[in-house]
Amino acid sequence: MDFFNAFSWINIRFLLDGLMVTVQVALVSIVFSFIIGGILGVIRYMKIPYFSKIVGLLVDIIRNLPLLLIIFFTYFALPQIGIQFSIFWSAVAAMTIFESAMLSEIIRAGLIAVPKGQMEAGRSTGLTYMQSLYYIVFPQGIKLMIPPIVSQFISLIRDTSLAVIISLPELTHHAKIIYAQDPSAVLPMFVAMTFCYFVICYSLSVFAKRLEVRWSTS
Repeated sequence: MDFFNAFSWINIRFLLDGLMVTVQVALVSIVFSFIIGGILGVIRYMKIPYFSKIVGLLVDIIRNLPLLLIIFFTYFALPQIGIQFSIFWSAVAAMTIFESAMLSEIIRAGLIAVPKGQMEAGRSTGLTYMQSLYYIVFPQGIKLMIPPIVSQFISLIRDTSLAVIISLPELTHHAKIIYAQDPSAVLPMFVAMTFCYFVICYSLSVFAKRLEVRWSTS
């Protein structure tokens, strides 16, 4: 197969179908992990007796596990205890578990970076602890969180390729099918995957920079 012939409309459409699954898994995982990670990060920041330490222990365990192991766990181990997901939701569950742990640490660190006097100032005006956290501490901390959070989301998009191990029909899986049928298409498919991942990740990084500038000037 000629290099350019590998980019036939059939192959391109097949790759785009895989790319769509990649984006869907990433978007759903980003939403769930941001919500769960935010809750876990706040719990750790609040230092609730015993509970915060238990959450911190679980987060540290997950953060030090390979994502591939978590993918295997959600797809192969959970059905053994009666919890069974489709391939798509197994990938989403694994990504969410892993990214929630990562984001919780980022959010906790961002909140800790805000001077303690800000919380005390809020409490002195009559606001409750949660109101001070929501209206005073969190808006200041989010400015520090944006770069590492976006970096983590970019990593998540790249990490969706690991779900090829459970045959998730995403971009890498579809490219693998194409060059498995014709070994001469290996290089074109790697070029295509590189281009797709670069466009998505670079666009997200540009958006993050603009968002960071907007937050810093607000």
